[in-house]
Amino acid sequence: MIYYPDEIKLAEQLLDHSVELKSGENIFLQAIGSNPIGLLRALVEQVRKRDAHPFVKIEDPEINRMLLEFGDYAFWERQANVDQLPLMKQMDAFIGIRGNENIYENSAIAKEQNKAYSEKFVKPVHFKERVENTRWCVLRYPSAAFAMNAKMPTEQFRKFYFDACLFDYNRLQQAMKPLEERLRKTDMIRLHGEGTDIEFSVKDQNWIPCFGKRNIPDGELFSSPVLESVNGQITYSASVYQGKPFEFVMLKVRDGVVVEFDSSNNEALEEILETDSGARQFGEFSFGLNPVIEKPMYDILFDEKIYGSNHLTLGNDYDIAPNGNESNIHWDLVCIGPDVYLDGEKVREGRIYIAEDLQGLNPDRLL
Repeated sequence: MIYYPDEIKLAEQLLDHSVELKSGENIFLQAIGSNPIGLLRALVEQVRKRDAHPFVKIEDPEINRMLLEFGDYAFWERQANVDQLPLMKQMDAFIGIRGNENIYENSAIAKEQNKAYSEKFVKPVHFKERVENTRWCVLRYPSAAFAMNAKMPTEQFRKFYFDACLFDYNRLQQAMKPLEERLRKTDMIRLHGEGTDIEFSVKDQNWIPCFGKRNIPDGELFSSPVLESVNGQITYSASVYQGKPFEFVMLKVRDGVVVEFDSSNNEALEEILETDSGARQFGEFSFGLNPVIEKPMYDILFDEKIYGSNHLTLGNDYDIAPNGNESNIHWDLVCIGPDVYLDGEKVREGRIYIAEDLQGLNPDRLL
């Protein structure tokens, strides 16, 4: 057998629910690392069964790190223009599987190299072409190293992974609707908890419910704050960005701009904040709603979906829910369990929704 039964189920969900692949369409299948090869094989088989056309790219994490180390602006511009951008422009769909074992592989990459890669490759190929012009989905794949970050035995983690990824997203979609309706009428949001007291306006902003279309696992409802309305202090849980680990991040914000900060890695944080002017502002705000995911595990595709969490994201906005912020970064930092107030009404206490119309989002109602 070249794949597990759960990999077939996940491949079918990705193709039919997430990217809705149709006969005759082109799909870019990207795997980083050899670990997800079984899922990749299952995807190729299922793509062909649907009479569609897979374009497969398998990348080695250590070679990617070498390219980052030696790459500059001209190098990444050529990589984009010659290789992936022409291919991406011919794609109807994209599935990216992150299977690298070492989440710190790129931790020693210098600021200038990261900036060149972000500006000349990630932004044109992914932020602009993939995000705006394909039906796309990205996910991680379980491994012993991933299980270690989650502090779980390998087999237990594998079960958790597939439980989170194969969750009934249609049920979650229905449970989100009362919160979405409230948020579309909301002006001010306040988050209040340990190390956090921050407020901002979302008046007239668009809200996007996420239920297995763009990320697996999924479960969030996002928008963006009115750019200059963010004021206060927010403290985030553990995170990894550009291969650099942070045990915590604290930001003080005035009129939408980070004016003070503290973290377990201030040198790295300062470099990220100095990427460009938009890196000190916020391009997204979201509610994490996946009831299977309870705690951070140093992987943002999981951590941003933690139930009872919110992420207020540094950097670039999404065109589907814009606020005008432009940046070469997009860092989904997660704040777990603050009380949430919508126009002064407390609707969530810690991680539990207390407003009667929102209690369907609590884990005991979804699982």
